[in-house]
Amino acid sequence: MIPPRNFASQTIWTGDCLDVMRGMNSATVDLIYLDPPFNSNADYAAPIGSAAAGAAFKDTWTLSDLDVEWINLIETKHPKMWRVLMAAMTPSDKSYLAYMAARLMEMPRLLKPTGSIYLHCDSTASHSLKLLMDSIFGHQNFRSEVIWKRAHSHNSARRYGPIHDVILFYTASDMYRWTKVRQPYDPDYIERYFKFDDGDGRGRYWTGDITGSGTRDGETGKPWRGFDPTAKGRHWMVPPDELDKLDADNRVYWPPTKGAWPKNKRYLSEAKGVPLQDIITDIRGLSTMGAAKGERVGYPTQKPLALLERFIAASSNPGDVVLDPFCGCATACIAAQRLDREWVGIDISPKAADLVKLRMRDQLGLFYTGEHRTDLPQRTDLGTLPPYNCAENRKALYGEQGGHCNGCAVHFLPQNLTVDHIIARAKGGTDHLSNLQLLCGHCNSVKGDRGMEYLRVKLELAA
Repeated sequence: MIPPRNFASQTIWTGDCLDVMRGMNSATVDLIYLDPPFNSNADYAAPIGSAAAGAAFKDTWTLSDLDVEWINLIETKHPKMWRVLMAAMTPSDKSYLAYMAARLMEMPRLLKPTGSIYLHCDSTASHSLKLLMDSIFGHQNFRSEVIWKRAHSHNSARRYGPIHDVILFYTASDMYRWTKVRQPYDPDYIERYFKFDDGDGRGRYWTGDITGSGTRDGETGKPWRGFDPTAKGRHWMVPPDELDKLDADNRVYWPPTKGAWPKNKRYLSEAKGVPLQDIITDIRGLSTMGAAKGERVGYPTQKPLALLERFIAASSNPGDVVLDPFCGCATACIAAQRLDREWVGIDISPKAADLVKLRMRDQLGLFYTGEHRTDLPQRTDLGTLPPYNCAENRKALYGEQGGHCNGCAVHFLPQNLTVDHIIARAKGGTDHLSNLQLLCGHCNSVKGDRGMEYLRVKLELAA
C-alpha cells in the first residue's frame, strides 16, 4: 500500500532540504531532480536588477560548513559510503561529499519503486558523486551518464574548454517508468540523409529499404514490378497490393539507375525523431546565442526548461510528483507544471518562493496558488509510535548498544541510561527506534539539545 503524502503539491519550503526531506513520508515521490552546488570553488550571485537579484550561494567547502556528526553517522552506518569519503583528495572534497551524502541518503526512501533520480553536476565532482550514488542506490540501478553540451565554446587557459555538464540517472528499482521520448534530428543529420525533395509540398525525405531480411511464403514473398525479393533472401515490407498504393501516392522512390531496386520514401515531416541519446547537443544553455527568449531570470546557475522537460517527460507520467530539493529559481517546478505533473521544491533561500510566483505568472500565465512553508513536515507513515522512552525501546537499544553509552562508551546498567534522539526533532528527527540511542546521565546532560559532535568534543576536552 502506497503511503499517503503529508505535503501538498506546489509547495515551496525555505530551509535545509535535509531537514525537510526527513519529515516527508516514504514512497511519495515519482521523480527527483537535483542541481546542487558542484564544489566549484566559486561564489555565485544574481546580478542586481535581475528577477533573481538577491539569490546567492558560496560553492567553496570546509569542515566548518557541515555538521561533522554526518561523518560520524556515515562511518558507523554506511561503510561503503565511508570509503568514498576517505578517498576524497582534499578536506574541501571530503566536506562537500559529506554534505551531499547526508542528503542523498534520504532520497531512496522518498522514491516510489517506479521512481527515478537525476543528479545534475559537472566534471568537478561527477566522478565522486557517481561513487556516492552507487553506494546509496546500488550500481545495478545506474542507468545513464548524460552529457549536456551547455555552451558552444569556453576560453580556458592551458586545457580543453569545459562546455558540458553531467547528469547521473539512477532508478529506485528495475520497475522504473520510462517513456520513449524522442528528440529532434541534428541539423547535420538532416542535411546528410534527408537530401531529396520532389517539390510536391511534402518536403524533404530520405530513402530506406522497402524489403526485410528473410524469405516469406505469403504475399510479401511474391515478385512485384519485376523484382523478386526471394532472389535476395528477403521479403517485401508490405504485400504487393499495398506497394501499389504507396507507389500511387508517390511514396516509392525509383532510382535512375536501370535495374536498381525501389526504395521507400521517409519524409522528415512525418519522422518521429531520434530516441533519447546520452549526449544532448540540441538544447542550448541560457547563456548561449539562440537560447529560449524571455526564460532567463538572472539566477546564476539557471538551466533551460527544455532540458528539465526532457527528463521529466522520459521518467514520469502526468499527475506524478516531482521533487527538486535544491530548486533555486524553480526551473524543475515550472517544467513539471507545464507537463501536468505535481511538484514540490526546497531551497535554503526564500528567493526561490518569489521566483516560483514570478515564473508561474510571466511564463505560464497562472497565479501561484501553492504554499510557501518554513516549518518542517511531520511524518505520518510510521504508524502509531510508542513513547520514545518506553520500556520496549530501552530494551531494544540496550541490546543493540551492548549496554554501552553511545557517547562515552562506558558500560552501565539499564536504569543508568537515558533514551535520546540521534537527530533532534527540530531537525526532522522522529521518535522511530532507528533515530534513538542510549546515553548515560552525564552525557545526556552535557549534550542537551545539541548535536552529538558537541558531546564528542566536550568528552575529548575532558579526557
